[in-house]
Amino acid sequence: MTMLPPDCTPVSRQQRPASVGTLERILRLLSVATMLMTVPQITTIWIGGNVGGISLISWSAYLFSACLWFVYGLQKRDKTIYLACVGWILLDAAVVIGVVVHS
Repeated sequence: MTMLPPDCTPVSRQQRPASVGTLERILRLLSVATMLMTVPQITTIWIGGNVGGISLISWSAYLFSACLWFVYGLQKRDKTIYLACVGWILLDAAVVIGVVVHS
């Protein structure tokens, strides 16, 4: 049982401030936009075969981080986190595998 001061009431999901919903929408939009910005990198690797200047260590770290964030999102049951991580895992894996294949 949580003890709250007499003048405090818990805020339910439906009563959240509008700014929280707005922030979530902005974060979803930015997540998709940044994923789309990664597509040219993947195209350069897989279609052009050019892996010059691409750090396997950096992209492997991004992939590892996305996997950890995915697990965290699942644990928290937060779709905003874990669904975005599915996209990042696919994109980061495409870069890492592409660098290994084309090196």
